[in-house]
Parts: sequence; C-alpha cells; structure tokens
Amino acid sequence: MIIIKSRDEIKKMVKASEIVAEAILAIKGVIAPNVTTRELDQIAEAVIKSRGGEPAFKGYRGYPASICTSVNSEVVHGIPSSGVRLQEGDIVSIDLGVIYKGFIGDAAVTVPVGQIPAETERLLKITEQALYMGIEKATPDNRVSDISNAIQRFVESNGYSVVKAFVGHGVGRSLHEEPQIPNFGPPGKGPVLREGMTLAIEPMVNEGSYKVNILKDGWTAKTADGKLSAHFEHTVLVAKNHPKILTKWA
Repeated sequence: MIIIKSRDEIKKMVKASEIVAEAILAIKGVIAPNVTTRELDQIAEAVIKSRGGEPAFKGYRGYPASICTSVNSEVVHGIPSSGVRLQEGDIVSIDLGVIYKGFIGDAAVTVPVGQIPAETERLLKITEQALYMGIEKATPDNRVSDISNAIQRFVESNGYSVVKAFVGHGVGRSLHEEPQIPNFGPPGKGPVLREGMTLAIEPMVNEGSYKVNILKDGWTAKTADGKLSAHFEHTVLVAKNHPKILTKWA
C-alpha cells in the first residue's frame, strides 16, 4: 500500500532529512586518503544522535553499522570497517538514513577521495545528473516508471548501465515502503504519483555491466566485472507544483 503523508508527518520527514544532510556534509568534510570507513560511520552516528535522531540502518535486518560505505567497484551496502582505509583516487558511496520521531529520511552521495581521473569524475557527474532527471518526473499524475525511464535513458545514452538488482522505494515510517522505483523500464507504467507521496529515488550506475555479485558478508554488492560504480539518492516529496527534495545538502 502506498502511504500519503499528512502535513505533520511531512514536517517530521523534513527534520529527519535535514539531519541526513548535515551528517552527509560532516562526512564529506573529512573524506581523505588514510581515513577509514569505520571513522566515517562514527562521525555520522555522532551527528545523527546530537540532533535527536537515530540511525535508520543500524540493526535493520541485522545490518551492523549506521551508514553504508561502498568503495570503488562496490555498488551498495558496503559495511564500514577499521580495516578499509581510503586511498587517493578512490570513490566512496555514503548511504545514510535517519529516524526522527518515527519518520525517516534517506540519501546517498558518491565522493571522490583526493584527485580522481577525469573518466571517474564523469561517472559521478552522470549518476548525479541521472538522479535529478528522475526527480523531475516525480510530479502528480505521472507514473512511477516515468522516473525509471528518465534515469535509464540518460544513463545509457552516456555509455553506462543502471543496476537492476536494487531499486528506489517509498520511504516514511518504514525505510522501505511501496512503491518500488526501478532505475529502468518503459514510461507510463506503475502507480500514479500523488501529492504527499515520499520517495527515495536512487540511481546506481556502473561503468561496465549492470550485473552485480553479493559478497560473503551477505550485504556488500559489487560489480560483477570489477568496474566502478556510483550511487546518488534523495528523499523527495511529490508536491503540487514541483518535486521537493527533502535531503538537499547543498
């Protein structure tokens, strides 16, 4: 069932999303060579709790950390570790959710570590642009797959592939609500978008094949061909005149 949020519920989601954005900015500010992904997790949790929130990911289906940190060819759900030390030229996806008074904000950003090659920078740029292409379609009376199709067409026209094993989703009281929002498919399909729907739109874009493998930890998804992957996500409110990004960090 797709849940339409009330004005009061949206206010709580706005607050949760503001904490998400603040935590992401704090993490971005310390990402550098020699920093461990565990340190990033600790920083995020401290920011979240200082603002009256709780990490939405920690304990979710047994997940052991407050954020996901996916490095280079890791697509999503990488587990922070003191044994993973970032290196110059890496990219790291930070995926982060916050619960505030029972409601959730969810976002992701892929960040360069120091200087990265121009072709890697292009992957990040196209993935982030694809996110905004999808968000533009999150308007009343469009359908879910209008978002999906906009993302896929833009990504593939730029020579990359969209991951098909994972999708975006509704978000609210639960981290994953209906509807599912694939990053691929024809337009004009799926549920009709209505005012008050809150969506986590999140293209995951691979340099090579769209295929992924799950590592032995049961969480980390990695590109099957070992090529790079990028991930960007916002929590978005379907509003009357235009979509409203709740997790905007810039």
